[in-house]
Amino acid sequence: MLSFNQGKTVGLNREDKAVVVTEVAAEVAKASAIVVAEYRGLDVGAMTALRRKARESGVYLRVLKNTLARRAVSGTPYEALADQLTGPLIYGMSTDPVSAARVLNDFAKANDKLVLKAGALPNSVFDAQGVKALATMPSREELLATLLGTMQAPVAKFVRTLNEVPGKFVRTLAAVRDEREKSAA
Repeated sequence: MLSFNQGKTVGLNREDKAVVVTEVAAEVAKASAIVVAEYRGLDVGAMTALRRKARESGVYLRVLKNTLARRAVSGTPYEALADQLTGPLIYGMSTDPVSAARVLNDFAKANDKLVLKAGALPNSVFDAQGVKALATMPSREELLATLLGTMQAPVAKFVRTLNEVPGKFVRTLAAVRDEREKSAA
């Protein structure tokens, strides 16, 4: 978002900052989790790989000035995260509480230049260890699949039991028939 004017770097003007804050605030409003990590020393190739992985996982990833991020989370359930916003940070936000933590945690394991700093769920802030713990939790889809399997198990067993009654009757009739054919012969 920086522009170059006669070889000098020029920052965002007030209108551009307002647009960025509005865009990020919209993402914060949709987010179920926010994870922040320090990216000091990451090269462009690594950052591109991280962005690609985040996009594939449905994670909104953005490098922001901390003052703009503080404005974006102000008045939201993530407002307490503002105390953790120091240093060069990359912000990961996702509608699935686990996705952002998992993407950044997995990338941090492979690349020591990315350091997890903090994370937040609505009205709850946690440190880097909390982000790592969140990253190991199953995703919403995995939890729903497990729940569905658990709910289907009793029904499936009941159907098998009901099916066994006529099956046992048929096997008994077949055994009686076979016994009569043996005795008749």
